[in-house]
Amino acid sequence: MTTDVAILRALRQAHPQGISGAALSTQLRVSRAAIWARIEEMRKLGYEIEASPHSGYRLLRVPDVLHGDDLVARLSHPRIIGREVRVFKETTSTNDVVEKMAADGVAEGVVVIAESQTRGRGRLSRRWESSAGQGLWFSTLIRPAMPPQAATRITIAAAVSIVRAVRGATGIQADIKWPNDVQVRGRKLAGILTELSAELDRIRYLVLGVGVNLNQEARDFPPEVAKLATSLAIETGAPVDRAAITARILEELERDYARIRGGDFESLANEWESRCTTLGKQVRIQIGDRLVQGRAESLDAEGALLVRGGYGNLERIVGGDVTVLK
Repeated sequence: MTTDVAILRALRQAHPQGISGAALSTQLRVSRAAIWARIEEMRKLGYEIEASPHSGYRLLRVPDVLHGDDLVARLSHPRIIGREVRVFKETTSTNDVVEKMAADGVAEGVVVIAESQTRGRGRLSRRWESSAGQGLWFSTLIRPAMPPQAATRITIAAAVSIVRAVRGATGIQADIKWPNDVQVRGRKLAGILTELSAELDRIRYLVLGVGVNLNQEARDFPPEVAKLATSLAIETGAPVDRAAITARILEELERDYARIRGGDFESLANEWESRCTTLGKQVRIQIGDRLVQGRAESLDAEGALLVRGGYGNLERIVGGDVTVLK
């Protein structure tokens, strides 16, 4: 834990009363001069921190930026996902950055956020618009003890986590479109991209990429996307606190990943099914050159979609481009 994380966590825990420099010094085991120096650096980043001889330090306002130490300070500990958060002003794709970290042997749970991406991508290599300062674009490294065919569980967990976080933060009831979209009123709010490196019987590592539209207005989306996408600002009528919703999503992801590690995927799948608009519908799924058509019925134990075909056969679908038929 960095000194900045410890200071920000202490300031939040003491709010609104404040905490003295002496108490911070004792708690963090660093000098009061070192604390003052770190607080001065935070002020340069836009954090409004009051210093009073009576109440000590008080955190009055935080800037509309995603700052790694601040996000870690907002999260519960100990934890896996979000144990470390790195924020880049710009990168090609957060998945690319995390994949390099994975190859270097970095422990699971690191989260990489970009304020903007020059080559953000979704499923099937589709471009993901990642405008600066308006959304949440992040990836996290996971090393799950599971076979490759169960990787869909992580996508399921991410979708449920986003839906729950959105509802908790804004009251908006979001839905899930299989396999990786979170929608509001039929418009895309968030997308999930899962990429993995695996052997025959085990996953070496998995990169979970997430993009959530937060503060875009309709005019901010490209014309070809505007009729299909939405944001939390559009749905609520006001900008949302990006750091707060980011921390909330990371908390929910940690909770759901713990459920998977603990062998409780069934309850997670039940929650997913209750929010999925694809189930019970006639669907057409393009899987490479192959076309599957039938009724989407449920998830299996590993998170794959079960589709009942025209002759009554049940087919297991791990991924594909799905169209819900009217």
